[in-house]
Parts: sequence; C-alpha cells; structure tokens
Amino acid sequence: MPALEQLTLTVGTHTHGALAAGPADGDPVLLLHGWPEFADCWTPVLAALGAAGARAVAVDQRGYAPGARPGGVGDYAVPALVADALGFADALGFGRFHLLAHDWGGMVAWTLAADHPERLRSLTVLATPHPAALAAADAADPEQRRRLSYVRAFRRPGGAAEAALLADGAARLRAVYGGRLAPELVDANVRRLSEPGALTATLNWYRAPEAAIDVRAGRIAVPTLFLWGSEDVALGRGAAEATADWVDADYRFEVLEGAGHWLPEEVPEQITPHVLAHLTHHRP
Repeated sequence: MPALEQLTLTVGTHTHGALAAGPADGDPVLLLHGWPEFADCWTPVLAALGAAGARAVAVDQRGYAPGARPGGVGDYAVPALVADALGFADALGFGRFHLLAHDWGGMVAWTLAADHPERLRSLTVLATPHPAALAAADAADPEQRRRLSYVRAFRRPGGAAEAALLADGAARLRAVYGGRLAPELVDANVRRLSEPGALTATLNWYRAPEAAIDVRAGRIAVPTLFLWGSEDVALGRGAAEATADWVDADYRFEVLEGAGHWLPEEVPEQITPHVLAHLTHHRP
C-alpha cells in the first residue's frame, strides 16, 4: 500500500491532522470518521481512491485533533462540526466535492448535505441512517432504543462515562470495537483517546445535542449512496431502510451481509467498489 501524505489543515483557530492520497487535480473527496475513530480508519479506502485518480483527504475532526479541542460541550454542536467540514474543504481548495462519512461523521454529512447541497457532487454514508429515520426508529422500536442505550450513557456528566471506558486498561473502550478491528488499530485509538481531555472532547459530540437522538437534518437533494452492515450492533435495519424516505435525489442502498458497524476498517475491499462506482457516476 503506498504511503499516504500527512497534512495539517487550519480552520479558524484550530489545526487538524489529515491523511491524503491521489493527484492534486483529482476528483475531490472529503472523508469524515466516526467515534471512536480517527482519520486513519480510512487508510485502505484512501489508498484505493488515490490509485483511482481521486484526491481523497481524511481529517482528524474536532475533539480528535489535539489542536482542535475546545473546552465547552456546546463547542461540539452539529452546526460547528458542519462548519468544520466545510472549512476542511475550503482549506483544501475543494469547491464542489464528494463527501464520504461513517458513524458520527455520517450525522455531520447528512446535515451538511441537507443544508449545503450546492457544495456536494455526491454523498456516501456508511452505517448511519438519516438522523430523522434514526430518531423515528428510536421512538417507535424498543430494540433500536436498546441498541442506542450507550448514547444515553455517554451523555452523563461528571466524567462517569470517561472513567468507565478507561478503567482496567480501557477494557470497555476496547470492547466497543467488538473484536472486529485489528489489535494494533485498537491500541492506537485507545492510546490517542487516553490523552488528557481527548475522550471527553470526543464524547462531547454525544452531549452537545439537546436530546440523545436529536440531530436535525432535512431532506437530501444530493445523489446518495448508503452502505449498511447486516450485523451492525448499534443501528438496526428499520432505520436503515427508512433512510430512502429522506432522499429526493438518485439513491442507492446496499446491505453488506455479515458486516458489522466498523465498515471502513472491517470490509474496505467491499465498500470501495461501491464508492468508486458512485463517484464515477456523479463526476461533473
């Protein structure tokens, strides 16, 4: 696998590390990670996109980048995260770009696509249903509500969630990955999240909304690909299937049988062909 470029992006007063692949004049693709991941969760996908001629960049987002850890919970509200993503694109010289996102990055991506469709050539989201579809499933389906009980636990103030996740050598934090990630990647994530203030900053993404499942995104008018793993422990089939009701543009939903939640790390060889086909179909 070719070495990835390491970049530093400045957005406002914050600095963010990033990984990049592909020619400078390639089709622009911005990649957003989820929790608890970093830009390097996209390493195989970045390499494949770059080899295909795209200019693909994955960024350590607010709270994950040591140079972007403001202290207030409200600093991690979704509008700020969306503004960061647009700031990344601007710093990279991306006008209209393809957006690829996973997990919490998907929440940001759905919101950005709804509010700023003029900036996107296409949208690809892994695992995370449209926020409205997820909120409806959480309200109506006890099983989906049970799956998301961790979100409510993470919202507890006073450091309780941080203490529980980091106790006993970060046993609970390691267990989040369900044994589906390579041990060296889990070790690297735990090391970075154990830095002073890091875990709190990333959990503030969960704490900033007014309610546990309260990310408000409108209808989507951007060509959209949604990939979901049939063994996702957090996000059930009902919300995944209902996502179609929120997309008014060209839409494709693919179920990856046997795959879990951590699609960029688990099955990059399965998601990459879908992503490349979507990007190729929606080039200008």
